[in-house]
Amino acid sequence: MNAAVTSIFSAQSPADLIDLVRAQPLAWIVSGAAAQLDASVLPVQLVCDEEGRPERLLGHFGRGNPQLRALAQAPQATVLLLGPHGYISPSWFRDRTQAPTWNYAWAVFDVEIELRDTPADAEALLDGLVAQMEAQRPAAWHIADMGERYARLSAGVVGFHAQIKSVRSKFKLGQDERDDVFADIVQGLDLLGQVALAEWMRRFALQRGPVVAAPV
Repeated sequence: MNAAVTSIFSAQSPADLIDLVRAQPLAWIVSGAAAQLDASVLPVQLVCDEEGRPERLLGHFGRGNPQLRALAQAPQATVLLLGPHGYISPSWFRDRTQAPTWNYAWAVFDVEIELRDTPADAEALLDGLVAQMEAQRPAAWHIADMGERYARLSAGVVGFHAQIKSVRSKFKLGQDERDDVFADIVQGLDLLGQVALAEWMRRFALQRGPVVAAPV
């Protein structure tokens, strides 16, 4: 199911895709014919099977979203997710002959959407999303904190399960760089506070051996 774009930039394990969606859950949901595309930005959750293979994306639309009517007739859609990314400046490099580039991670899911429009579906989907996003936060918020407002507001959403038909992903995180250039990139990202991209680069650097340590 998972087609690699370029082998050197492929996920190292199923956990890479799972963690990418968990860390960057806001995605474009695109559907419709080429000349009549609809698109919405929505948070999604990835569900995998027991072997770690992507199985479904879960999410919800606002009830007033016109894309809902189109999906009820033609449920095929593409989900576009852009993870951490950033411009890589040669101004960081000891070797000034290097060219600028852009590092990033992304995933594309071709899906078939099944709308789930019951109060129980809305509750399950919203509970799952809130639990994920509030996990490990100080004074984490819970849906129960809304009191009676929850029933009124949750009636305004329509849930969906998107069965994944195919996945494409790319993790361009310095795998093709020399060790000295890689170290300069990570140091530059650290200095600019681009923590997420730097950490993903360190994660993929494990296959290279020790390249750069986290700052202290």
